[in-house]
Amino acid sequence: MTGQLLTKMALEDGHRVTAFVRTPKKFKIQHPHLTVVEGNVTQAEVVAQAVANQDIVLCALGAKSPFVNDPKLVEGIRNIVHAMETHFVKRLVYLSVIGADGTRFGLGTLAKIFMPLVLGKVIQDHHTKEQIIANSNLEWTFVRAPKLTNGRYTGSYRVGEKIATQWIIPQISRKNLDEFMYNESQRNQFIKQKPRIMY
Repeated sequence: MTGQLLTKMALEDGHRVTAFVRTPKKFKIQHPHLTVVEGNVTQAEVVAQAVANQDIVLCALGAKSPFVNDPKLVEGIRNIVHAMETHFVKRLVYLSVIGADGTRFGLGTLAKIFMPLVLGKVIQDHHTKEQIIANSNLEWTFVRAPKLTNGRYTGSYRVGEKIATQWIIPQISRKNLDEFMYNESQRNQFIKQKPRIMY
């Protein structure tokens, strides 16, 4: 869902977009400036073909379950980074998660307890993927998101590396998250930074 919203924003802003998806029939967008590439991120050659000739990569890879590690996603990030470096695509905006670096500053007592118990595997995977990206020569931004909701777009949210939650469980709607991710890909305000986003 996050990736589809990002795709719509980029198309509406006049860009040509390549969407890399596992199951094209679930990807409901059609547009003359859209190319849909079917593949799995573990397929290095297919990833490289999709990345070639792009200007920017927006990555919203997500695990199917928060309770198990998914080595395929880690391998996928390696493939994406390698493809970007090979084809001289520098800019990457990567959707991560709050606490990926082990820091739960400003998240509130309940979130500090809840996150390691429920999202421990996801956090561990994101930490590994962030390290792979950070060790590259890419111009990256890690967007560290809290709980995602299907709530409405408000255009009102806070962004920053040190912001603290004002909720028991920090959250953000996908529509607001995607606006920030897309805008960051165009404005480059947080290159090699790790901004949090939340209400």
